[in-house]
Amino acid sequence: MGEISGSKYMVNAGWIDVPHITAKAQKDLYDSTPPYLREARSKGIPSLGSGAIYPIPLEEVSVEPFAIPTYWKRGYGLDVGWNATAAIWIAQDPDSMVRYAYAEYRQGQALPAVHATAIKARGPWIRGAIDPASRGRSQDEGKQLIATYGALGLQVIPGVNAVEAGLFEVWTALSVGRLKLFTTLQSLQGEYRLYRRDENGKVVKQNDHGLDAMRYAFMTFDRIATVKLQAPVDQTNVYRMGDQKAGY
Repeated sequence: MGEISGSKYMVNAGWIDVPHITAKAQKDLYDSTPPYLREARSKGIPSLGSGAIYPIPLEEVSVEPFAIPTYWKRGYGLDVGWNATAAIWIAQDPDSMVRYAYAEYRQGQALPAVHATAIKARGPWIRGAIDPASRGRSQDEGKQLIATYGALGLQVIPGVNAVEAGLFEVWTALSVGRLKLFTTLQSLQGEYRLYRRDENGKVVKQNDHGLDAMRYAFMTFDRIATVKLQAPVDQTNVYRMGDQKAGY
């Protein structure tokens, strides 16, 4: 669709909240619709159908944001480009082993120092994974990119970028509930809805910086995952019992 202007507009047409369709009828329609078409048909949200790389409704992989406990391991993925540089932070629940994409950063046409400052603001201790060969870079350029961000204070290593294997792993994790996305990640959700393959089965490399960053973080998580070290307690004025049994 072209740009919306004063002479034309767009209407999302679906069956959700339509008064003449009963709740039972809506449920029957929803249950009988393939998962990758549910948002399109029920809410009128554009869908790519079977061409979608992650054909799972956003509502099934999204959760409301919550405070990440300090003892959870965290890491981030970083995808660098001039038109858009994106980072996605992931944390893992040590009990369920579910990973949560909980924060995002996206900025275009800015120097590495700008990106590094924004990324460090979320915790300079968090380690990241960056694809040194992304966006057509050579191996030497990739190494220089890592060195540049390292000099700016980021702890980054080369991320795993086996594309098809990574897409499969992320899809599997989303499908079985091992990867969840915070609903506050608006840029990532926008990319998710339009992430697709072309008629030849190739990934369409447009507006996918956040999803690439999430894939790097997910696939490299075991190598970058870390917990913030707690400051040691000052023992100078800590009271100690003279006799542990007597209590004084």
